[in-house]
Amino acid sequence: MLLNINTDPRDHSTCALSYEEENHWLRATWRGYVDPVEAMRGAEAYLLHAARTPCSLLLNDNSQLRGPWFDSLDWLAEVWVPQASRLGLRCVAHVLQADRHSDIIPTRLPDSVPFELQIFQNLEDAQDWLKQWHLAS
Repeated sequence: MLLNINTDPRDHSTCALSYEEENHWLRATWRGYVDPVEAMRGAEAYLLHAARTPCSLLLNDNSQLRGPWFDSLDWLAEVWVPQASRLGLRCVAHVLQADRHSDIIPTRLPDSVPFELQIFQNLEDAQDWLKQWHLAS
């Protein structure tokens, strides 16, 4: 079920947030070149919908992004992470951009992130991991 979509009218980049009831997770799908303002809007949309639809699992799919991703990692660490944790987030599967082989998220977030965070090269592995995590919880 689609909960929110932010589309930049200039370049049609998007952040779509959906709830996948069959998998019991929220999915954030990012496409195109997402500038920092768009990234913050997408992350804030997650917080808004997580408050309405509590969900402990998040699939963050960056596989269709282009260019640099989210210069505001300090904001993520200091604002988003604590709020998401308070809203019940327990597990994040983060899928890297297809055009990158590394990600700055693990190196820029604090060591004591209050939820499980795993980084994946592809969407299928991320989904399999989240399904296993859900079954175990």
